[in-house]
Amino acid sequence: MGTPTDNGVAHVDIPTADGAMPAALAVPSHAQPRGAVVVIQEAFGITSHIESICTRLASAGWLAVAPALYHREGSPVFAYDDFAGVLPVMQTLSAAGIDADLDGTFQFLADSGFAPKQCATVGFCMGGTVSLYAGTRMALGASVTFYGGGVAAGRFGFPPLIELAPTLRTPWLGLYGDLDKGIPFADVDLLREAAATAAVPTEVVRSADADHGFNCDDRAAVFNAAAAADGWQRTLAWFDRFITSESPR
Repeated sequence: MGTPTDNGVAHVDIPTADGAMPAALAVPSHAQPRGAVVVIQEAFGITSHIESICTRLASAGWLAVAPALYHREGSPVFAYDDFAGVLPVMQTLSAAGIDADLDGTFQFLADSGFAPKQCATVGFCMGGTVSLYAGTRMALGASVTFYGGGVAAGRFGFPPLIELAPTLRTPWLGLYGDLDKGIPFADVDLLREAAATAAVPTEVVRSADADHGFNCDDRAAVFNAAAAADGWQRTLAWFDRFITSESPR
């Protein structure tokens, strides 16, 4: 599965219908993984923050893999203030491409011995959007969204999350900040109501003093230590609650 680097992350290539997709991979060092988590990137790419999420999950007992959804554009990583660079690449994403990347990633996990119910997703920023979508596409163990956009207006060719949420097949947790200028809390409440109609457990948590990106400790302007710690605890608890305890094959 690749050789870990100094930060505990290995780099692997995942086959997809559109060619090899680079991914960051972290594996528990002293025990069999409890399950597998697909970490879905920020708009800025597979950043050091996303890699750190993988290593933190591995420390908690989960195999974690972060596929580079920008692989068709060369898998670039952007600085957090480089919006001029980010937006054109982000706009190349499509529903068909994301489907292919999810299929490739979950096939990689299946080949590694993990059934869908032993798998979860957690996504940040645009990855939060994809994480909810993944939970409608497959019956996974659990899905978590950190400040995923596209709530009231669809993106990447997907319907708005408000329309997708009732079709969730996976227990889903949404974590949002009331100070997020791009995702009004009124829309978040509509998402909560829509998700509550799904046939699986759902929960939406709003942090009153948190902004978009509140979990990212590489962004001093928006990082909120209290909201991040609370969100992380809730994420691990969500995985503990819903991912099957069966061992990988």
